Amino acid sequence: MDNKDLYGILGVARGASEDEIRSAYRKLARQHHPDVNPNDPKAEERFKEVAFANDILQDPEKRRRYDEFGSGGLAEGFDPDQARAYSRWSRGAQRSPYHESFTSQMDLDDLLSGLFGGRAGPGARGPARGRDASGEIPVDFLDAVLGNEVRVQFEGKGALRIRIPPGTESGTKIRLAGQGEPGVDGAPPGDLYLTLRVRPHPFLTREGPDLFVDLPVTLPELVLGASVEVPTPDGPVQLKIPPRSPNGRKLRLRGKGAAQPGGERGDLYLKLALALPSELDDEARAKLEELAREIEPLYAEQNLRAHLENS
Repeated sequence: MDNKDLYGILGVARGASEDEIRSAYRKLARQHHPDVNPNDPKAEERFKEVAFANDILQDPEKRRRYDEFGSGGLAEGFDPDQARAYSRWSRGAQRSPYHESFTSQMDLDDLLSGLFGGRAGPGARGPARGRDASGEIPVDFLDAVLGNEVRVQFEGKGALRIRIPPGTESGTKIRLAGQGEPGVDGAPPGDLYLTLRVRPHPFLTREGPDLFVDLPVTLPELVLGASVEVPTPDGPVQLKIPPRSPNGRKLRLRGKGAAQPGGERGDLYLKLALALPSELDDEARAKLEELAREIEPLYAEQNLRAHLENS
């Protein structure tokens, strides 16, 4: 991501609000999500860029550092105070009539050693903080939707308990403080940065905070209405299907979607999908034919395909 304009990646202005950034991210994430673009490496790379830009610009501290220092301010272990001090010294040295002697005699390693939290060379002082580590872990769909705590096995570290942020989407990055490489001579260890990859669900799909599922229903349930048990991330609930529901109608369960950082939940949308019998014997066929003759007069005053006729 070096030298890339994070605002440009999301297509927003530098002064964009959090809502504008969030809206732009959701639109681009849906467009380039690997589930929507299977076997498309360009779309996957674009999705990663969008997720990274959103991760930085939605974090107030990271955004301030990026706005002030650019991509360099996002480096692991970057010290803003040291960077500002060096910037002030540099401007003063350039204005000084002794600029030549400053640049030749000053030990720049001492000035730069603190910028990234480690030693810059033989002249650096103090023990070196451990290196940061990074990795990627798969996350179950429902753990990401609800924000659960999971146990992950790491080589050399054993099992770690990780809190998945509510409403996590693929590409979300989290930091585990002190779980990176050990420091030198008693210095603190580095941090562990993990990229979360959400596994697809067998029947649930997601768009932002909302979840979607196709719900198979019978013809009597569509025509007469019914109360059926449906799955949600919180467990099964009863759903009322209104009488005379058309095939493809969407019903909504409020607050049964993905959890959000603020505590709110998205909605779960259930699309009614008419399921035909897998088998039809002669007796059942005869009954359906009789029923068809009985209900045909109900359509006498309706021209169901009028909109398909040529004018």
